[in-house]
Amino acid sequence: MLTPAQLLSGYAQGVFPMAESARDPRLFWFDPPMRGVLPVGGVHASRSLLRDLRRKHWSAHLNSDFDGIVAACADRNETWINAPLARLYHELHRTGHAHAIEIRHDGCFAGGIFGITLGTAFFGESMVSARTNGSKMALLWTSRHLARCGFTLFDTQFLTPHLERMGGIEIPRHLYRRQLAIALQDKADFTAHPLPDAGQIWQEITQTS
Repeated sequence: MLTPAQLLSGYAQGVFPMAESARDPRLFWFDPPMRGVLPVGGVHASRSLLRDLRRKHWSAHLNSDFDGIVAACADRNETWINAPLARLYHELHRTGHAHAIEIRHDGCFAGGIFGITLGTAFFGESMVSARTNGSKMALLWTSRHLARCGFTLFDTQFLTPHLERMGGIEIPRHLYRRQLAIALQDKADFTAHPLPDAGQIWQEITQTS
């Protein structure tokens, strides 16, 4: 049985666990030759996304329902989040190494993201969208929040077309591990600052674009 300490040790070495399915209790370590990363504080927002954000019906909430976000991310036909992994995430959240950002639109659940923190690295585990732009808003808020809190690495494990459109890139394993080693030399606190509101996010992005 994998322990929270062993999981964090794996992350520090550049590997991460996944299950074959929700029904399979086994966990396997992954070490892909190419690693997906997003720019801290620089996730791309399209014009249509910015227009949606400017309407200010969006809000973000830090650790309001961590286990609920994990469950929502796992609630799909095929998932690599099984029960042992969900328990590990719960324990890491309890000890301050796992966090979630919930996105709401007009007060209703719209999406979210959760991940593991170690040093100044944020390992994005999974995200979910319950309405149009829900997961994109989660990425926007997370990227900006990481920058505010002093994080330097936003790991997405793999690069998907969705992440690539948001500014994600792939880097080779050796370069990722070099960035990870630097990120582990310092500390950052995911709860050091409150989440900004939609107006602040919109202003920050438009002023720097």
